[in-house]
Parts: sequence; C-alpha cells; structure tokens
Amino acid sequence: MGYALQWVRSLLFIIQMYLAMAVYGLVYLPLAVLRRDGALRACRAYTRWVRWTAGWMVGIETEVRGAVPTDEVVIAAKHQSFLDIIMIFGALPRPRFIMKKELIYAPILGWYALRVGCVPVDRGKRGQAIAQMMDAVKAGQEEPGQLVIYPQGTRVAPGATKPYKIGTALIYDQFGTGCVPVATNVGVFWPRRGLYRRPGLAVVEFLPRIEPGLSNTDFMARLESDIENASNRLMVDARQTGRTG
Repeated sequence: MGYALQWVRSLLFIIQMYLAMAVYGLVYLPLAVLRRDGALRACRAYTRWVRWTAGWMVGIETEVRGAVPTDEVVIAAKHQSFLDIIMIFGALPRPRFIMKKELIYAPILGWYALRVGCVPVDRGKRGQAIAQMMDAVKAGQEEPGQLVIYPQGTRVAPGATKPYKIGTALIYDQFGTGCVPVATNVGVFWPRRGLYRRPGLAVVEFLPRIEPGLSNTDFMARLESDIENASNRLMVDARQTGRTG
C-alpha cells in the first residue's frame, strides 16, 4: 500500500513539474527575450519550485554542500538524473552547461538553455564532438560564469560504471582556471529512468578545486577519484540512514 501511494505521488509530482516548466517558461518569456538575466531568473525560479514540490510531494529533501564557486571556472559533475541539474543550476550564480545537441529541440527547455548560454554538442563522433565542444566553448568565452560539464557524458545510475571522457581535461587545460568536481547521490532517490521517486535526502556536494597545471592523465585520474569516492560515500550514507523509502 505504501509503495502504491508513493508511486501515485511520484506520478503527480512529475506531471506538475512539467506543467510548471511550461507556466514558468511562458510567464517569464517577455523578460527572457529582452535580457539573458530574465532567462536566468526564470530557470532559477523553476529550480526552486521543483525542489520545494519534491520535498512535500514525494519526500525528497535537497541539500547543497561544499564551497560553491562564484568565479569563472569549469565544473565537472557526476550526473545521475534531472535533479542534479536542477540543484547545480540553482546553486551557481551564472551556470552554463555543455549539453547534448538534441536538447535544443525540446520545447521550452531547449530555447531557455540556449538563452542562458549553454553549449550544445553533437556527440555522434567522439573526435568531432571534442573539437566542436572546444570551439563552442571558446566562442562563448566572453560570457561570464561557470561552465558545467558531465565528464561521463550521460546519466549514470548508482552502482553503474562508465568511463570519464577526455573532453573535460582538454577544457581544463585550455582555460587554465582550474576545475571544481561535484559529487552527488540523487540517483538513489530520483532514478535516471522510471517514475518512482524515493523519499530521502538528495545531496549535491562541491568538492575542493583542482588547480591548473596537471597533465591530462593526472587530471583525469584525480577527477575520477575525487568524484567517484565522494559520490560513493554520499550514496552509502543515504542507504545507511534508511532514508531511501
């Protein structure tokens, strides 16, 4: 009975979440057309709505830990579900995500993503994708803010493994601003697929900055170790506290 009720709550939460996206997108559209800050305000308001409704509708509380960077820096984050995007975007002052090109065709979401400065990348061929990503990032370098990349390239379920891609190291080396790794456990509560949402404490944690100067090999080894170890710790903590529903 408890599972069935939580499933219904999850379904209602997801329905209202996408309806709210349409409402926020339309309400803020005039301001977003005139000013990029208007688009940022719309997206930030929407992230607050999702986090608030997740708390009382399905029991997912959210917490951002660590020192959130405010300067221009590369953010390399663990990606488990849409929730970590919501939390990272809401925490950073001026985030710009590297995203798969297909998302620009998503209603409302695609236009707003481009408007706030996200960088669409065609992931069809690895070498071309890296070159395209670097060109796109350099072309938008005059836009201040934090550049967010998911080094594994896609959502990865808790417990699953997927290699870290070299594109993050190329950006780290090219821009020379250092890189802030981000760990998470959101996939324990909000899976990458399926409707069911489990109650508990979803955490996004900003880890100590990796300063410029490492070789690509050393950087990638440090990045993967930092993110995976911290994410595993957060996921173990979530399960041990019994807050997974």
